[in-house]
Amino acid sequence: MSTTTLPPGEKTQPKSAPRKKAGISDRSRSERKLGWMLAGPAFFVMLAVTAYPILQATYESLFSYRLTDPTNREFIGLTNYWVILSDPLWWQSIWVTVLITVVTVAVELVLGFGLAMVMAKALKALRPVLRAAILIPYAVITVVSAFAWQFAFDINTGFVNSWFAWIPGVSANTDWFGDWGTSILVICLAEIWKTTPFISLLLLAGLAQVPEVLQEAAQVDGATWWQRLWKVTIPNMKAAIMVALLFRTLDAFRVFDSIFIMTGGSNGTESVSFLAYRQTIARLEIGLGSAVSVLLFIAVVLIAFSFIKGFKIDLSQARGSDRCPHARRSCGGSAGRSSCCTRCSRSPGSSPSRSRRPRTSPTASSCRRSRPG
Repeated sequence: MSTTTLPPGEKTQPKSAPRKKAGISDRSRSERKLGWMLAGPAFFVMLAVTAYPILQATYESLFSYRLTDPTNREFIGLTNYWVILSDPLWWQSIWVTVLITVVTVAVELVLGFGLAMVMAKALKALRPVLRAAILIPYAVITVVSAFAWQFAFDINTGFVNSWFAWIPGVSANTDWFGDWGTSILVICLAEIWKTTPFISLLLLAGLAQVPEVLQEAAQVDGATWWQRLWKVTIPNMKAAIMVALLFRTLDAFRVFDSIFIMTGGSNGTESVSFLAYRQTIARLEIGLGSAVSVLLFIAVVLIAFSFIKGFKIDLSQARGSDRCPHARRSCGGSAGRSSCCTRCSRSPGSSPSRSRRPRTSPTASSCRRSRPG
């Protein structure tokens, strides 16, 4: 008959009952309650304001309804959706919208991250001026920005053709809004200039959450700047990157102002939002326009769902709460803090900042011990 014995170091610890699934601590529960108390009224007001238009558009999309002939309103079910999904114009607008979204968000993420690092590393005396200068484009109204870019690239009033005539393909007779490719290029440039500061602002908040002690430990271990960026900085600001990409993607997918001002939807530059506008406002087809709006809403919901599932981030846990630094579960209050992890030296009532110091390699620890003083 064989017996199982515990290692000598673990014999002194009493055998505890099987732990149930760890719940949230009292601190996290109180923070969650406070959050609902502060954001709850605004949340319900926004829900009431947005729920009515969505329900109204869903209802109107089931009818053949033209505003110029309201007496011939007829219930047709899902026919409007079939007409839209079987029309090549819908898929062309989807392609234009996806193209603008992917190009602008990708470029803005790279530029915004660079600007965020510049603002984070700048001298304290220059930070306010630098941040204000970077955020100026985002403060400009989108319509004003679109008009400015239209005037700059216009063949008659613009200065781009004369300034950049030395670039191959650019001359005094270049009509930027006369072709599909150049029109999309100008629209993307206007969107990138306008909203890159928004991405940089969100990423700057994420950079501020990266503990400096992790950077110092990696530098002591001999990591290069590029290794610290990919192994320390980006993984610790994953939540901020997800929020920035999500918000900007949802905003870019609903692009309307720049297209309306610059091209008016000509040359195949019509987006999904512009298609909904043209059906509802220009042609007064309330049924078809409402169906396009509902499809746009479904696409936005799918984008948000895919981002949340793809990044696999729980934003409610992406903060420095009272969690054990060496285990994937909550310590569960003061009673469980002293035994939440065998590697955790934190005891009830001790400072949580010490327990959150990351483990460094033996080389880094020996270097610290060998330093004089």
